[in-house]
Amino acid sequence: MSTEVRVPTLGESVTEATVATWFKKAGDSVAVDEMLCELETDKVTVEAPSPVAGVLKEILAAEGETVEANALLAIVEEGAQAAASAPAPKEESSPAPVAAAQQTTGRSDVEDAPSAKKAMAEAGMSRDQVSGTGRDGRVMKEDVARAVASGGKPASVAQPQGEREERVKMSRLRQTIARRLKEAQDNAAMLTTFNEVDMGGIMELRSEYKDLFLKKHGTKLGFMSFFVKACTHALNEIPEVNAEIDGTDVVYKNYCNIGVAVGTPNGLVVPVLRDAQDMGFAEIEKTIAAYGAKARDGKLTIAEMQGGTFTLSNGGVYGSLMSTPILNPPQSGILGMHKIQDRPMVVNGEIVVRPMMYLALSYDHRIVDGQGAVTFLVRVKEALEDPRRLLMDL
Repeated sequence: MSTEVRVPTLGESVTEATVATWFKKAGDSVAVDEMLCELETDKVTVEAPSPVAGVLKEILAAEGETVEANALLAIVEEGAQAAASAPAPKEESSPAPVAAAQQTTGRSDVEDAPSAKKAMAEAGMSRDQVSGTGRDGRVMKEDVARAVASGGKPASVAQPQGEREERVKMSRLRQTIARRLKEAQDNAAMLTTFNEVDMGGIMELRSEYKDLFLKKHGTKLGFMSFFVKACTHALNEIPEVNAEIDGTDVVYKNYCNIGVAVGTPNGLVVPVLRDAQDMGFAEIEKTIAAYGAKARDGKLTIAEMQGGTFTLSNGGVYGSLMSTPILNPPQSGILGMHKIQDRPMVVNGEIVVRPMMYLALSYDHRIVDGQGAVTFLVRVKEALEDPRRLLMDL
């Protein structure tokens, strides 16, 4: 019996996807729920599993093809067995060494995964420096990561001019990121204000309670929970930073859905902490950790990235000392966190070394005035430098 494999539910407002990678080819055996292909939408990566066990009879949407929601991807013959499982005739046994060589080195007519091509280009590695473990020697993204980790270096042999460049189609996620960031520049009156915060108080608090926190809650106490709580307090005082413009109306939000920007190999994603104003430190840390793991594995759902009212972006994890973060439309504010660096500061008339971080608030000047933006950043600074204020709702 033939069973249809269709595009899975893509989520609200997502109407199409691109077929990124087929993990199986026509004639291969498949198990129930075994992943057949990977689809890229403009927000997340979606996997299409086999609904039944049998043989992949026909592929109806090739890699790189755009498909609509619920479109037909393939046909699986339920209960059938792959032709390759039958005993091979004796007269075909002689080419085995050639087949083995192809399996080891990869066939020249096999197309590597698009994500692997991108990773090889970013790492400066050539195709012959990576051993493919995918079907028929296909190079997957994980193969490139292993090659980089093992110390693979770009070939030093001079290459012909035509081989020094590679044209790779942008993923749907990257296209969406590019479009939305440009829209933010075009549509918002974006401005950035700066301040700096002494992180000594939080660092001392973490050092004192990190072991007890981990023992009781089963998760590490990081910096992000302090920033989330500080921002929810400041957003409550300066509600326009938590609002958005809709035509000629201003929509004020009586809740704080804090987006936390997470970098992945495929681009930046922003999962959302819903009703963060009601979350405790442990719940915030657990949720962020879970989101981070899902983002790295490409398992974030569209629902988990929708509905944010304000965003936190931590460029400090990459070593950024200062930046001007760009708005995440239709939001009116984004806080940029940066590297903690020891600097000489004047405290009570004396020069002392303190762990300092620059903060940057980018905001939409159409709705947020300069006074409100500066006040917001000062309130965040005050809460971070004296974390006791968070406990007393000051």
